[in-house]
Amino acid sequence: MVATFPAPTLPANALLSAMRDHGYAVLAADAVAALCSVPLAGLDALKHSWDDLPADQYLLDGGSYRRRRHACFMVDGDRLERAPHRAHWQSKDYNALHGGLRRWFAPIEGEVADSAAWSRLLLGLTSQVAQIGNAQPWYVEAHQFRIDTRDGIGRPTPEGAHRDGVDFVAVLIVDRSGIRGGETRVFDADGPDGQRFTLEQPWSLLLLDDARVIHESTPIQPDGEGGGHRDTLVLTWRAGGFQGDD
Repeated sequence: MVATFPAPTLPANALLSAMRDHGYAVLAADAVAALCSVPLAGLDALKHSWDDLPADQYLLDGGSYRRRRHACFMVDGDRLERAPHRAHWQSKDYNALHGGLRRWFAPIEGEVADSAAWSRLLLGLTSQVAQIGNAQPWYVEAHQFRIDTRDGIGRPTPEGAHRDGVDFVAVLIVDRSGIRGGETRVFDADGPDGQRFTLEQPWSLLLLDDARVIHESTPIQPDGEGGGHRDTLVLTWRAGGFQGDD
């Protein structure tokens, strides 16, 4: 039996010091809710939208285990604006598997992106990263992911341990059902230090300084009949423009 390491969660008021000291921080769901002034019930009301994610048509490892939607936003202070829908792009320097491709994913639905819970979550987390990095506005990309195990193995990060080519990354667990695995691993980009743990609680958060740490999630396997899935919301912040603009 493989040991499962609990997530090293911190109180909300320790997030900024952890980011400055270590380049990453982990918060439990109640700390996320308090930090963003959003009730967990409001976030839970968004969960059903993960049941309607189209298949990712760009997987180059031959798999069919990933479904997703994507949207872009600009955040300037307390102003949140959705940007026109665009392709997601990364260079091969950051994504050896899918880098260099302009990947057009289905947009995040308006019911989700226009909700008060969504706005408070994005504005609240942006207010935190703005205390570490300076940008006006922040260019934010949002990705809804479902990794499923209907065909056996599902890979949350098929590109392996990586950076995203942005300034900050947030990974929020939305749901885990009928699976084993999906361990999160965070490594110092310039040294041997690292930590491993499993995010299990819905709306718990891993926040990363993308210049300082490398991250990955291990494959998931079905735990019982019928398979299962792992749902996440990934947010990225970048100064100066969206990836691909330059």
